[in-house]
Amino acid sequence: MSDTTDRPARVFPVETRFQRLARRAGGIPREKAIESAQARVEENKPGFEDWLNTELAGLIDEVARAQAGTAGPDWIDTANTHSRALRDVGTTMGFELLTYIANSLCEVFDAVADGAELKMDSVTCHVDALQLSRQRPYRNMKPEQVPELTSGLKRVVDFVSTSPI
Repeated sequence: MSDTTDRPARVFPVETRFQRLARRAGGIPREKAIESAQARVEENKPGFEDWLNTELAGLIDEVARAQAGTAGPDWIDTANTHSRALRDVGTTMGFELLTYIANSLCEVFDAVADGAELKMDSVTCHVDALQLSRQRPYRNMKPEQVPELTSGLKRVVDFVSTSPI
């Protein structure tokens, strides 16, 4: 076998189907697409508060059922779906702290799905933080504005992800 470590790696571009479709003729200009997307976000902002309340209530209900021992076997999947929805929409609507916390909770649920021990205190801690993040003084904050909270949540995630069953 020959030694190939002295030859430089050959880098070549790969054009994906998405890239071809994005560059094809037609469609709308990028600036127009961005303007249209921003207009849609503004249209949806009035209903965001109701949506946020519904998603958070769904998450809180799942966690409460789990604590009471009445949750179904897939409660973590359902709770994670609510958490992912919050994570995916939060920043778009100006709730960056909410997105950070929801993402952190998703990491907890993902770690449990990968075999880590479920620690309900870590889940309730995140749910409490999510409720805090939607309050007026915190709703438009960035994660770096509350370093104690974000570093604490990171420690919780690290602890859960290193806790095998």
